Amino acid sequence: MAKVPAANRYQALIESIFFEHYATGKIEFEFARPEIKAHAAKLGIELPENLGDVIYAMRFRTPLPSRVLATQTDGREWVIELAGRAQYRFKLVKATRIVPRDDLAKVGIPDATPEIIRAYALDDEQALLAIVRYNRLIDTFLGLTTYSLQNHLRTTVSGIGQIEIDELYVGLDRYGCHYVIPVQAKGGKDQIGVVQTTQDIRFAENKFPGMRCRAISAQFMPDGSVALFELTVQDDEVKVVQERHYRLVPADQLDRNAVVRYMD
Repeated sequence: MAKVPAANRYQALIESIFFEHYATGKIEFEFARPEIKAHAAKLGIELPENLGDVIYAMRFRTPLPSRVLATQTDGREWVIELAGRAQYRFKLVKATRIVPRDDLAKVGIPDATPEIIRAYALDDEQALLAIVRYNRLIDTFLGLTTYSLQNHLRTTVSGIGQIEIDELYVGLDRYGCHYVIPVQAKGGKDQIGVVQTTQDIRFAENKFPGMRCRAISAQFMPDGSVALFELTVQDDEVKVVQERHYRLVPADQLDRNAVVRYMD
């Protein structure tokens, strides 16, 4: 079996699967998880124990192979959607890149993160979710009272299959309206995309039909600040409803003049 980096293995597998189904002019087609094993045997590639990691990496972390990207049309890009249990769908959608704005002011927040959490957080995503939770950034961002219901929630959604919600909050406003708030955490090279946002919203609609959904994405910025986005999906595109950047600082280092300006 070939001993090559995981990213290269995954790209080789996805490229082989893609071109088995693709024909010029196609804008979507499905494939099944067993095809990963078949193509690994064909290419002499050693598979990871978790086959799902191949798909997850190609959906959120690793760029698609250059030969696949070459089939994209102007302004559109291939994404991999869930299409049922062990089923996936390549789909050509409008290209979307959501990154933190560089012209947005940062709001100073007294840092309430326990030091022991910072010391032992295992990865960027875990650290980000903990920082958002302990500093009640969802409450501050949305103007709601919210509670973390569950994190890394694995569940199924009709027509999509198994998904994972990074963290799920529930909340209420001053009028008593109830909200369900799926949060996706983006650290490292992960990007905000239409796929996870769509499945988070579909999950909320399916499982909590009597509650209002507000989908959130949290992302570390290079200086350690936290960018929060409220997202929606319109015409198969992710749209930003609102965006705020929060800088966590010790309470005695808060800019008192800025605190007053926030009142404007």
